[in-house]
Amino acid sequence: MLRLYNTLSHEKEEFKPIKEGKVGLYTCGPTVYWYGHVGNMRSYVFADILKRVLMYNGLDVKHVINVTDVGHLTSDADSGDDKMEAAASKEGKTANEISHFYFDAFRDDFHKLNLIEPFKWTWATEHIKDQISMIGILEKKGYTYKTSDGIYFDTSKFADYGKLSRKKIDGLEEGKRVEMGEKKNKTDFALWKFSGTPGERQQEWDSPWGLGFPGWHIECSAMSSKYLGKQFDLHTGGEDNMPIHHENEIAQSECAWGKKPWVKTWMHGAFLNIKGGKMSKSEGKIQTISELEKDGISPLAYRYFTFSAKYRKPLVWSEEAIASAVSSYKRLRNVIAGIENRAGVNKKYLKEFEARINDDLDMPGALAVLWKLVRDEKAEGKIGTIKKMDQIFGLRLLETEEVVVPEDVIVIAEEREKARADKDWAKSDELRDEIAAKGWSVKDGKNGFELEKI
Repeated sequence: MLRLYNTLSHEKEEFKPIKEGKVGLYTCGPTVYWYGHVGNMRSYVFADILKRVLMYNGLDVKHVINVTDVGHLTSDADSGDDKMEAAASKEGKTANEISHFYFDAFRDDFHKLNLIEPFKWTWATEHIKDQISMIGILEKKGYTYKTSDGIYFDTSKFADYGKLSRKKIDGLEEGKRVEMGEKKNKTDFALWKFSGTPGERQQEWDSPWGLGFPGWHIECSAMSSKYLGKQFDLHTGGEDNMPIHHENEIAQSECAWGKKPWVKTWMHGAFLNIKGGKMSKSEGKIQTISELEKDGISPLAYRYFTFSAKYRKPLVWSEEAIASAVSSYKRLRNVIAGIENRAGVNKKYLKEFEARINDDLDMPGALAVLWKLVRDEKAEGKIGTIKKMDQIFGLRLLETEEVVVPEDVIVIAEEREKARADKDWAKSDELRDEIAAKGWSVKDGKNGFELEKI
């Protein structure tokens, strides 16, 4: 029996899909104005584990991830610059060039982490008509009003506003208003923003309300409902999405479609923190998966690192913590490589493992079962059991590991190759020692050099 923690009920619940055997799953995706960092990627690893567990339990999963390439403003209060427009201006490129460049970088890291591709990546700019249509439905039902800068949703007309985060409306943070008194309620949010001077923005569209662009929240409601239905099973995202973005999604969707609950189960992943707070782009304290690779850290070692805490618990990032994960992951692979491949699976360990993954995705517990299995000298069917377990872990435990050589080591090795060509043997030996000091050995051959981890 699969039990998942539902943010909406604040309880673990037995998961039963709306349609037998089928699951609709939506994940809040990237705003593609900059690189995704390792803190962002924790949310996608969590969503991937959820999807793998659902599939392991024999369910057909239809997974949608959005790509926000318009409408996400720098302030949650519907003010400030559009993040895409700001990035385009800063880099001297078009918004389209910016969005596709950073999406490609994100998707590259997505694949390096062995995350299963969604059924569909839904781009906000490709679904403008769907968003306009949904706003029109809300307007006809009397949930909207107009200000000088856009069309807003009137949260006072949705009695359940705040039910996800369970915050009293009076306690919700009031954002900066366009003009004093224009918003009817401090929790009201923009559905459609007016452009201002025509041509001021790169991304703007005609609508029944005037030239402009959609708000951030409406895109997720319109696109998820288009592909998963007006009521679906699961919605995931980071915990920072819950109090505003997801509250707003619920409000506009339940008012538009008349379905309660619009989403049956909401699941939120906790932050990856650094000393002093969460990892964020605005603080400039970020590392990407590609940067980890340059330091010789495998993306799958990072994936392993995320399993050291349950998805709802904060995880602290440090050099010591990631180094420990790298060491443990390498040791695990080495132990598995030495196991004789005998037929069958170990039902005892597999049952323990399944109990852990079905208990709200308890990955630390599942990892402990795996380690217990590989250390049990009397256990039978190890390889078959590890193969089954790796359907969830996604660590490629039975595949040959690809060694990632740090870029600075390659540079030194190439410099040494040049020294050898110049017959500068003293410099060649000096550079060999420098390579060794970084934990690598270099072997010379007819076709050049090879680097191996010491």
